[in-house]
Amino acid sequence: MLQRLFSFRGGVKPETNKAPSVQVPIGLAPLPERLYVPLHQHIGGHPNPLVEAGQRVLKGELIGGAEGWVSAAVHAPTSGTVIAVEEHVAAHPSGLTTLTVVIEPDGREEWIERQVVDHRSLPPERVREFLRDAGVVGLGGAVFPSHAKLTAAKAVAMEDLVINGAECEPFMTCDDVLMRERADEIVRGIAIFRDLLGARRVLIGIEDNKPEAVAAMHEAVGRLGEDYQVVAVPTRYPAGGAKQLIRVLTGKEVPASKRSTELGVQCFNVATVYTAYRALAFGEPVLSRIVTLTGNVEQPRNWEVRLGTPMRDLVALGRPKPDTTRFLMGGPMMGFEIPDLAAPVVKATNCIIAGSPALFPPAPPEMPCIRCGACAEACPHELQPFDLYWFARARNFGKTQEYSLFDCIECGCCSYVCPSHIPLVQYFRFAKSEIWAREREKQAADAAKARFERRNSREEREQAEKAERLAKASVARTSGSRPAATDAGPPARPRGSSAEAGSGSRAESPTDAAAAPAVGDAEALRKATIVAAMERARAQRESAQPKNTDHLSAAQLREIAAIDARRAVLGSAGESPKGPDE
Repeated sequence: MLQRLFSFRGGVKPETNKAPSVQVPIGLAPLPERLYVPLHQHIGGHPNPLVEAGQRVLKGELIGGAEGWVSAAVHAPTSGTVIAVEEHVAAHPSGLTTLTVVIEPDGREEWIERQVVDHRSLPPERVREFLRDAGVVGLGGAVFPSHAKLTAAKAVAMEDLVINGAECEPFMTCDDVLMRERADEIVRGIAIFRDLLGARRVLIGIEDNKPEAVAAMHEAVGRLGEDYQVVAVPTRYPAGGAKQLIRVLTGKEVPASKRSTELGVQCFNVATVYTAYRALAFGEPVLSRIVTLTGNVEQPRNWEVRLGTPMRDLVALGRPKPDTTRFLMGGPMMGFEIPDLAAPVVKATNCIIAGSPALFPPAPPEMPCIRCGACAEACPHELQPFDLYWFARARNFGKTQEYSLFDCIECGCCSYVCPSHIPLVQYFRFAKSEIWAREREKQAADAAKARFERRNSREEREQAEKAERLAKASVARTSGSRPAATDAGPPARPRGSSAEAGSGSRAESPTDAAAAPAVGDAEALRKATIVAAMERARAQRESAQPKNTDHLSAAQLREIAAIDARRAVLGSAGESPKGPDE
């Protein structure tokens, strides 16, 4: 049955440059002298180090435990000795460092005891936990923990499972050769994800410029008796984006504010389902991945590379040409220049491109925007990049958010078609980073304000409680002394006193005299008690003040006495003589 195809708005058709790297099969990269395995290789929490320097590890041993649900574990790619757990340069455009486990391989490739899992015999939640602990993440580039995506929405039945084999980025062919050479494992991995999600239909989307991969997947599906639909989709960048491929295959438009599971569809990369199958069927955590090495090299090829291999060692396998000036990680549309080849291969490293002035000429100088609208026509998310550009340049970040800045997937289509050669994506990344930084500052300020308010509230509560205790103690003292005065009886009053004299005066009765102490109310008594307590505290502080006349020597005491004697003499001499009248 033919699958009806839909289209997405925008997109471009750059030169693919894929042929050079698919001429030979996947090669196994040799074991380097040192492996630098970053603990954070995915979106989400930072795994906690579980090893220390001097410890021997086996291949597949857990060296970084997942932190929280949106996280994934990290494992030793080979057996050897942990040299250090330290900061090392990361595979990131910033060139910053990240916590890394440095392993010196012993060449033995000794495995841990591997556990094979039948996903049908375990509850789905347990299978997801197993995938998390095996380090399975999205290998299409996003590196989102896969187990977190394997839960269907409770209110919506899962209709379609989309498998992404489009690989639309120029130069990149790692998914292409994986489908050609390991199609059976991919199909078996798809069955695991289909069962976990309960999907009714499986759609495998592959761009039509990969006929060998389409044929290999067709044969594997038929050979294994599955009813998956392998669909050749039109070659148009960025058809490999998850939302774009879902749109092409199902016609469903996923809004920015929703997840695709809320529409009954989920999407995974072919390499992701392959590693999930290897993890469950063979007990192999994610220790390596397929990397395309291409561009200005003498031997472009796809290599299976252990995670943690320095990029310098991998690049050397391709024998870069003398005029090579830089290296890109990822494709030319969404990738970035590698600042330091000491950075290691990580789970997000799908392609390394050697660049030269002939292959990637220097960008022409940026010119003013002429508002031609070409960027808006090319945007696959139907944004208005020219407006976003003006707001980002003016640092009006509130307006950029109003114009849906965070819907931008940074695909680079707008920069590719801009006749003024404006690096629009760079402006959008700058605006996003500034908004994130301000949000972090606001959260820190809010947290500090909350701490300050809690502190003030606590101090006020403690002061009120102390005052209440003092008031109760004073009332108790007053109540304890009152019966003795009452037993003595009221004082005798002489007859003819002023209280009894005069017709207008009223005699004070014993009842009035007993009620006299109650003239002040409880609030006045409490305040008086507080004032008295504060006075006592002040007196105590004054009495506790340090004195500089303690512990003086005999000589100092004699000097002080002499000074006091002189003061006395001067005081008496200054008195004026008194007259006889005085």
